[in-house]
Amino acid sequence: MNSKLPKTPAVYVKSKSFRLADVDPDDITPFANRPDDKSDVAPRLLELRRRLSELQELLYAEHRRSLLIVLQAMDTGGKDGAIENLLTGVNPAGVQVATFKAPTSEELKHDFLWRIHAQTPKRGHIGVFNRSHYEDVLITRVHGLIDAKTCQERYDDINHFEQLLTRNGTVVLKFFLHISKDEQAQRLQARLDDPAKNWKFDPNDLKERAYWDDYQQAYEDALRHCSSKDAPWFVIPANHKWARDLAMSEIVVAALEAMNPQPPKVDFDPKQQVIV
Repeated sequence: MNSKLPKTPAVYVKSKSFRLADVDPDDITPFANRPDDKSDVAPRLLELRRRLSELQELLYAEHRRSLLIVLQAMDTGGKDGAIENLLTGVNPAGVQVATFKAPTSEELKHDFLWRIHAQTPKRGHIGVFNRSHYEDVLITRVHGLIDAKTCQERYDDINHFEQLLTRNGTVVLKFFLHISKDEQAQRLQARLDDPAKNWKFDPNDLKERAYWDDYQQAYEDALRHCSSKDAPWFVIPANHKWARDLAMSEIVVAALEAMNPQPPKVDFDPKQQVIV
């Protein structure tokens, strides 16, 4: 991972003593001092989108490596919106987006990473996981579907899996979009109040909200155990969507800059080619 990370509100998880409670979901520094003080956001986002588009084209042309972006969040955390912002202007031919719901009966016949590995990005592509293999140490743990020993074994399996990906040319970036419980309440209410957004509301979200503290602990433990130099976890303060989008874009572009993808050399002399 590039050690020269851009300055953002994001927290790079580097320590086993990391505490999720120490990260303020409202943090917007160094972008601005107030949530409404964001005059430079639009120009900077446009600049980052242009650069991301250029780097994606080079990655696609190089066709040797790939980038995997993993997104996790509590319900209403903004994963869909973050993906939409990040991929604006990117050529869809070079992008793979996978969403992981409850495993099917066929998937349950295999190890928990079987369905995940099949969705990892091809060489030259950017892959995005909207939820991921981490669901198998989050919801399964919170609802008692696995015990502590199995959970620890899965942390080890995840670390080995991500190491396998990085050794084979996939750069892995993982983002936890961190919102407060109050912010989640406001977003859930907004879905109920707006008829055009009623479809986004899932009554099951209220049931899961009752496990808020348990999920916070499960996330904290997963972040502690599964953040490494080559597959880091970033906690993105996400109460303010514009700051979330800018922070993620800064980090993704910086990672691609560090990869420095190069187009392949052609096996002909362009100067000798004549178009008639």
